[in-house]
Amino acid sequence: MGQIQKKDRPNILFIMSDDHASHAMSCYGSKINETPNLDRISNEGMRFDNCFCTNAICAPSRASILTGKYNHMNGVKTLFDDFDGRQPHVAKMLQQEGYQTAIVGKWHLGHGGVSDPTGFDYWNIFPDQGAYHDPEMIEMGKDKIFKGYATDIVTNLSLDWLKKRNKDAPFFLMCHHKAPHRPWEPDEKHAHMYRDLNIPVPDTFNDDYSNRAYAATEAAMRIDQDLNEIDLKEKPPENLSHEALKDWKYQHFIKDYLRCIASIDDNVGLMLNYLDKEGIVENTIVIYTSDQGFFLGDHGWYDKRFMYEESLRMPFIVRYPREIEPGSVQESMALNVDFAETFLDYAGISIPEDMQGNSLRPLMRGQTPNNWQTSMYYRYWEHLSDPHLVCAHYGLRTKKYKLVYYYGEALGLKGTKDEPRTPEWELFDLEKDPKEMKSVYDDPDYSEAVNELKLELYHLKEELKDNE
Repeated sequence: MGQIQKKDRPNILFIMSDDHASHAMSCYGSKINETPNLDRISNEGMRFDNCFCTNAICAPSRASILTGKYNHMNGVKTLFDDFDGRQPHVAKMLQQEGYQTAIVGKWHLGHGGVSDPTGFDYWNIFPDQGAYHDPEMIEMGKDKIFKGYATDIVTNLSLDWLKKRNKDAPFFLMCHHKAPHRPWEPDEKHAHMYRDLNIPVPDTFNDDYSNRAYAATEAAMRIDQDLNEIDLKEKPPENLSHEALKDWKYQHFIKDYLRCIASIDDNVGLMLNYLDKEGIVENTIVIYTSDQGFFLGDHGWYDKRFMYEESLRMPFIVRYPREIEPGSVQESMALNVDFAETFLDYAGISIPEDMQGNSLRPLMRGQTPNNWQTSMYYRYWEHLSDPHLVCAHYGLRTKKYKLVYYYGEALGLKGTKDEPRTPEWELFDLEKDPKEMKSVYDDPDYSEAVNELKLELYHLKEELKDNE
């Protein structure tokens, strides 16, 4: 158990939503909504400003969070890969060392056989994506229908488990909300929020994708072209101009998205109130995050997948009064493959050598080790998969630069217009162009930077054993 005594091991409450972009949280400076209960975690703890996912899609990110490994190592590269629960992961390790463990809500790693949750004393999950209203859930292997709204149900089931737990042992609870995933169905309580408001569009709303790789042009996730009537809940008015129709679609999308988040915020407040009532705030690590970011009209898009900032960046706020200074902000880089190692560190459990991340505990104490990661590796595997047609790519992000290689065509594949394509690179100077509107890969002034970044990219690729 290391140097931590069993009686001193903290509880870990890990709350994760699906597709919640950090720029839709007021503690991250949102211009479009308020999230007072999420802000409470940040104000009473730490906000990470540079937390990134290593593959911006639901199942792969969740597999990396559980295993502390990149997707080529844990076997979940795409939405079509089920998780093999026989492999080691953090819930198993905590359970073996006396933690009470539970997962409630979105699993999205397959179900049945070896893909059912392992390492959890209690599990109750949505099949696949799950439904917003009266969802079917699988409770310890048995299918059940739960009446009500998914966000409320996940919270209530989580609280029920916490109330029944053995209070003499620490707990690890993964409370996983379905919201605000597409198709963004709000509950009755929040259905009319923002009704009389006009939500401002992002600065890059009318991006024309010039000065970028072809991948941005061909992706099918545009507000104006690709949202459908299920997303919008009604038919658009007739005879609108293209500009007016695009804004109408954006308003319908973003308001429902924010209504779903309002419900999450309310329910996080209920969880925090429970910890207050139980008197276990001091000894409970509370984390709120999302499995990746999301485009909120940025670049004219919804969805994720790309390595652009709005998709890559994860919200990550954490409260632990014993170690974290209230209202603190951490600028150092954190990754989703670091989460499992962090949980083990706080539990006093040795981190297995084959895990590929680093414990964030020093950063939570406000200390950045001299050898801390200053670059990160990303890989998206689903080349041109329906419905969003995003090209497979991998890349490198540092504090100043982002280098991206769209490699799918190197496999002999073609673009969405069935035209021959060649692999393509992008380079963004994040200091001069934080909104990533112009690739400078072919600018001779950046030739030295390109060479250095490629060396670092291939170094990380080799170090992480991604040899495909």
